[in-house]
Amino acid sequence: MIRSKIWNARAGTAATATVLALAAAGAPVRAEAPRVVVTIKPIHALVASVMDRIGTPALLLSGSMSPHGVSLRPSQARMLAESEMVIWTGPALEQSVAKIVRNLAGKAVSVPLQDAPGVRLLKLREGGIWELDEHDHGHGHGEEEGGEDEERADIDSHIWLDPVNAIAMTRAIGEALAGADAANAAAYRANAAATVGRLKALDAEIAKTLRPIRGKRYIVFHDAYQYFERRYGLKPAGSITIDPHRVPSPRRLFDIRTRILERGASCVFREPQFEPKIVNVLVRGTSAKVGTLDPVGAGLPAGNDAYATLLRRLVAGLRACLTG
Repeated sequence: MIRSKIWNARAGTAATATVLALAAAGAPVRAEAPRVVVTIKPIHALVASVMDRIGTPALLLSGSMSPHGVSLRPSQARMLAESEMVIWTGPALEQSVAKIVRNLAGKAVSVPLQDAPGVRLLKLREGGIWELDEHDHGHGHGEEEGGEDEERADIDSHIWLDPVNAIAMTRAIGEALAGADAANAAAYRANAAATVGRLKALDAEIAKTLRPIRGKRYIVFHDAYQYFERRYGLKPAGSITIDPHRVPSPRRLFDIRTRILERGASCVFREPQFEPKIVNVLVRGTSAKVGTLDPVGAGLPAGNDAYATLLRRLVAGLRACLTG
């Protein structure tokens, strides 16, 4: 377990009561927002929305950096060390961050969102060739509740790609910030409620827009989209690789190419963070097209709108390739 101050729902409530009691006793309460560092862009967007007009969170991994196995620069490690709160998905995705957060014991509040109340976790899919049941459109298969075991290696860590999880995370972010900054607690909670409303509308919009392509088969570069696919009943046929930093074996490439030919996978999706040569080789001589999906928003400007833009771009990428 990570031994820095780990936030949870009960601790957030207790922290708020403690700070309010100090204020009533005449102790000073800070007026400025705490120094918050958020690891990846989609989570940063949710935090920025909750902190709107109160403060600005710092983004740790900007640009095209993938959170998988990233090696932090000294400036990034220093950013974490100087923070008062670190909001991240958890060690299932961000192992390098976990090592530094361990060393921040007593200095920063750690908010691993994989443990937030209401976040529903899925187990990693085995292999790269999948047969989803025709009626398996929800979270029922491979589902896990959020829990205390942060070091679990069997959890699919791409939790933000389900807007229902994003709603739970937004509420958790609001409570964590309210617990750390009582002077602005009401504003954080109001911002969180407004953000939840927008996320619910986004969820309905995406469900309607993706309905025409729910039966289409496709291949993704790496298995990052399970939460999104199960939320909206999509039909992936497989992934080129499990670990995006390891070159897939010739046998795996053969199996994926066979799946493209035999199962009518009409699209193979690359990701902008990784070399596209393998994708081009796989589709050569087939009728499959090449599209692009980006699970972390590599090319998006950071800010309040990045989460909705990320999901809308996923929708646009799927529709463009699967309906052409």
